[in-house]
Amino acid sequence: MARLRVLLLSLSLSFVVQSVVSISFYLPVRSRKCLREEIHKDVLVTGEYEIIEQPNTKTNLKITDSSGHILYVKEDATKGKFAFTTEDYDMFEVCFESKSPMGTGRVPDQQINLDMKHGVEAKNYEEIAKVEKLKPLEVELRRLEDLSESIVNDFAYMKKREEEMRDTNESTNTRVLYFSIFSMCCLIGLATWQVFYLRRFFKAKKLIE
Repeated sequence: MARLRVLLLSLSLSFVVQSVVSISFYLPVRSRKCLREEIHKDVLVTGEYEIIEQPNTKTNLKITDSSGHILYVKEDATKGKFAFTTEDYDMFEVCFESKSPMGTGRVPDQQINLDMKHGVEAKNYEEIAKVEKLKPLEVELRRLEDLSESIVNDFAYMKKREEEMRDTNESTNTRVLYFSIFSMCCLIGLATWQVFYLRRFFKAKKLIE
């Protein structure tokens, strides 16, 4: 029983740590800043942003994957939310671009607040509880179940990556071995040819019998 409590507490703490993902930064006028993150396949991603408005300045928001596919775009963004589900393991890019007409004088940097969540942390358990009529304890158990499943999936992905890296290393070692054997054969052949050539040369010069 005590071990179960420790496990539940550790999972709860892990969920709390993972759920706090918030970024705040300043964007200079007429500049572009991007944030990148790797996310697994079939993962729900949600986000909320707030941009402090400045006079004569517009900020565009665009979210793309490594192939350039646009997942979310908002021109003259000020405050809002976005959500999408990943189709494959990929690197996703969130870009903020500030635009302002030339000759507008000194414009202060814009403060941008971004809160992104994905996986378990992106799910709205309050809405799930209302739809499925779950009790608070059942909601917490559902949250822990989803978190444990996410951890298992992460370990499975890490295991798969380890297997791929091991296969790559073994393939590379095999190729290096074959190349080394080929190089040694070439060197031995070249050395043998040099010996016979020098022997014929010295015989032709009558330096040796």
